Parts: sequence; C-alpha cells; structure tokens
Amino acid sequence: MSEYERSRTMPALPEKVFDQAADVDQLEDWLPNALHVHAEVPPAVTVHDDLAGRDMSALLKARPEQMRIEWGTRDEGSYAGWLQVAGIGSGTSEVTVHLSFFDDRHDPGESSVHEALDSSLRRLEEQVRLRAENTPG
Repeated sequence: MSEYERSRTMPALPEKVFDQAADVDQLEDWLPNALHVHAEVPPAVTVHDDLAGRDMSALLKARPEQMRIEWGTRDEGSYAGWLQVAGIGSGTSEVTVHLSFFDDRHDPGESSVHEALDSSLRRLEEQVRLRAENTPG
C-alpha cells in the first residue's frame, strides 16, 4: 500500500474553495488532465483515464458539513482518496489531498503522484480565483 499527501494554502474562504472543489461538473477543471469524471446516480461516478484508456467505476461523496470530499474505486478497491478544506484565518484556506493505492500495480510512483497533486492544487486555486473574479458583488 502506498499513501501520498500534499497541501496548499489558497487565498479564499474555505466555503468558496470547497464549493469549487466539490462541483462535479467542474472537476475536470482541476483534476489531472488525463481524468474525466461522469456523474451517475450519486454517489456513483465513472472515471475515464486517458492514460490507461479505460473507464473505472468509482464513488464520489461530498461532505459539506465537514468540507471534505471522498472518492475511491467501486469494483476493484484499489484506490481511494480525500480532499479536506480548512479555514486558517484572514480569508485563507488550506487544502489537503490524500491518495491511497491499495494495489501497487495502480501506483504510478511518488514523483508522478506528487507532480499530479501539486498541479491539481494549483489548478484548483486558479479555478477558485476565476470564480471569485466572475462572481458579482
């Protein structure tokens, strides 16, 4: 089993960050480029992985009261993760993403995972910023 975790501070209220991160229709705006999420009957989703060239049945559950999103593969049980948003004062938030690979065959390796997590957190921050700029008032 392999586990990875990355965090990033974002200049936005935690509710704004969570709302952006949990928007199923906009997940592709911040997830790694090779992943595409198609919502089914909640909490079921299908994730298409361009690199593997296949679809995976998955679960995605947002917990607004905890500002947490959890996900994982449905049929294989080989992968799970979560994203947690926490307010750290002065209108800023810390976002932590954690991934667990229960099957080493699905683990792309530390360097690749850290690069993907860092890129995803940067993209999420950009989406939060764009949403704030385009929100009236």
